[in-house]
Parts: sequence; structure tokens; C-alpha cells
Amino acid sequence: MVTAAPGEERSPALALVNSRRLGTAGEVDDLAEPHSATEWLHRHELPPAPVGTDGLSRLTALRAAVRELLTALAESRSPEADAVATVNAAARADAAAPQLAWPAGPRREWHSTRPGSLDEVVASLARDAIDVISGDLGELVRPCEAHGCVRFFFREHARRRWCSTTCGDRVRAARHQRLVVEQREASQGRS
Repeated sequence: MVTAAPGEERSPALALVNSRRLGTAGEVDDLAEPHSATEWLHRHELPPAPVGTDGLSRLTALRAAVRELLTALAESRSPEADAVATVNAAARADAAAPQLAWPAGPRREWHSTRPGSLDEVVASLARDAIDVISGDLGELVRPCEAHGCVRFFFREHARRRWCSTTCGDRVRAARHQRLVVEQREASQGRS
């Protein structure tokens, strides 16, 4: 199991983008099959919607669109228009309405008009992406700086550059290996 990148616990849209990443054995895609997508939804406490082939296509298209939006945000550029349209369409897939809950004081909760549906899931993910990108968290979105890593995270500490200690360790090990090789080459050059 891979360690969640900082921010995934607060943003299911960030977790969605990071559901496709590079692992030690190559590319890992938590949404590769309908059953793995259903498991991913469950692990991230999203509505338990049945994911078929069409639903899988919707989720992966949304993931690609949100990735483009986060990349554009991190690069301070305008995103592709198709990505914006995909996220906006997904956000409209299910109407949700605020409801008042009062378990220990007043609290606003959003309730789907299609509970348990894939429409509820994609709309929830898209709305979260919109909230992240247009809100205060958008300033914290960063791509991992480790070579080959494609994950994003919320950079809440000024010195943080990697999405996980694994990526940080990999960068430090590569840097150490380069120094060892350079020192060996330098000592051979003196001989």
C-alpha cells in the first residue's frame, strides 16, 4: 500500500489524481478495472456506487481533467478548455442540496438527489476539485519533485518538495550515488 500524499485525506480529488502513479514495479493504476475502482471509492469513503465499464471511463476522464487543472495551476498557466468542460460537466452530474444537521450544534451537510449513484461520486469529486483549485488550498498544490513521480500534494511546509518519504529517500539515494560516481571518476583522473 502506498503512503497517501499530504492533502489526500482532505481532498478526494487530489487522491483521484494520485490514483495513477509510478511504483517500484512500474505504473500503478488504482482505477484499471471496475472492481479496483469500486475498492478505491470504498477506501476513500466515497459513496459506494457500482462502477462498470462506462463508469470507469467517466472516472478516468475526470482524473485526467483534474490532473490537467492541477498541472496548469502549479505551472501558473491556463488549463486546456476540455479539462475545464469535463470537470464542470461532472460537477453538474448530480444535483446536491444543503441540509441542516444538528447532532451537536448546527452544521451544513450536502445531500445528493441521487444517493449511491456514480453521478453522485463524479459530481462530488469534481466539486472538490473546483473547491481546491479556486480556494485557499489551490495555493498549496505542488507536483512531487522526485524524478519519475507524477503525484501531487499540498505543500504546507516551505521545505517540502516530495509527496512522500519514499520519494525523498529515492532522491537522496540518487544524489548520493551521483556523488560516489563523481568522486570515483575524480580519483581515477588523478591516477
